[in-house]
Amino acid sequence: MRLSFYLLFLLVISVFGCEEAKTDSQEIPSDSFRNEVAATEVRVATAERKSFDYLINATGKLEAQSEVKALIEREGYLEKVLVVEGQFVEKGQIIALIDKREAEFALEKARINLIKAQSELEVLKAQFQLALESKDPKVAQTVQDRIRVNSGLSLAEVELKEAELNLARCEVRAPVSGRIANIKFKEGSLVTKNAEFAEILSTDQLLLRVKVLESDIPLISSSQKAEIYPISDPQNALEGRVTAINPKVDENGLVQVSLTLTSSKNLLPGMNARAIIRAPQSNSLVVPKDAVVFRSGRAVVFTIENGKESKWNYVEVGKDNGREIEVLDGIPENSTVITSNNLQLAHQAPVKIVNP
Repeated sequence: MRLSFYLLFLLVISVFGCEEAKTDSQEIPSDSFRNEVAATEVRVATAERKSFDYLINATGKLEAQSEVKALIEREGYLEKVLVVEGQFVEKGQIIALIDKREAEFALEKARINLIKAQSELEVLKAQFQLALESKDPKVAQTVQDRIRVNSGLSLAEVELKEAELNLARCEVRAPVSGRIANIKFKEGSLVTKNAEFAEILSTDQLLLRVKVLESDIPLISSSQKAEIYPISDPQNALEGRVTAINPKVDENGLVQVSLTLTSSKNLLPGMNARAIIRAPQSNSLVVPKDAVVFRSGRAVVFTIENGKESKWNYVEVGKDNGREIEVLDGIPENSTVITSNNLQLAHQAPVKIVNP
C-alpha cells in the first residue's frame, strides 16, 4: 500500500514538472528580442541621381613635345663642343665646330677659279663683240650664254657656292629651340657626315603617353581634361588634356592615349607620371562607395526601413571613381543608405542614425 502511494506521488510530480518546462521553453517573440538588442549606430547618405565623374587611371612616361636630332653635315675632326647637356639653345645657335681648314682652302680655290673665269669671259666678249651687239636679241642672248659656259664662269660660280656651303657645314647648329641631351662626341673625335651629335628636346611642352583599356576608350575624347601626378611630386596635380588617341588596339587590349601638359615646371622627359582622365556620366544613381558591401561575392546596400531598421538589398553596381559608385539596379532613387557599421549588419537589425 505504501509503495502504491509513493508511485502515485512521483507520477503527479513528473506531470507538473513537464508542463512547467514546456511553458518555459516557448520561443520568445522576435519583436521582443529585437527590442532587447541595442541598436547599431550608423551614418547614412542619400542615393542621388546626378552627374558622376568616372575616373580612368593610367601611368606612363613624360616625353618632350618634339625631339630632334642635331646632325653633323660633314666629316672631319670635332674641334669644339660649345654646349653641355641640359643647356637651352635657340634655333640656329652654333653648338659645335668641325675643323674648317680644309673647307677654307676649298673656298679660296673656288674664289681663284671664279676670278680666272671672269677674266676669260672678258677675252671672249672682245672676240664676239659684234655678235653680242646683234640687233636680234635671241642671237645676242645665245652668244652670251655660250661665252659664260666656255669661259668656265658658270661652273666657277656653282663651285664657289658649294665651297661656301661646305664651310658653313663646319658649324653644327641647333635645328630647333630646346634643351641639349645625349651629346655623342667629345672634342677631338673624328666624325662622319650625317652622324648624330646630340638630341634637342622641346621641353616647354611635355607629353604623357599612357595605355588605356579598350573598354574605356568610348569614354575618352579629344580635349578632355585630365589630372597629371608626376612621381616626383605625387601630391600636386598638373592640368593636362587629351590630344591624341591611337586608333589601334595592341595585343594586350590597350590603346595609347597622348596627354599634353599645360605646365612643365620642374619636369623632365623620361619622368614617370600617373594620369586621371575624368569621364563625366550624366543621370547616374550614385551612392558613397562605403555604402556597398559584398556578401558571398554579391554587392549589397543596406537602406533604412521605418526610420529604425536596416534592410538588405542586393544591387547591381556600375562604374566606381574611388569615392562614389553607380547603382544600376536594386534600390530606388532617394533611398537612405547606410554608410558605416554595415560590414556585419543583418537584415531588419535595429539601427540608430547618428550625425556624421
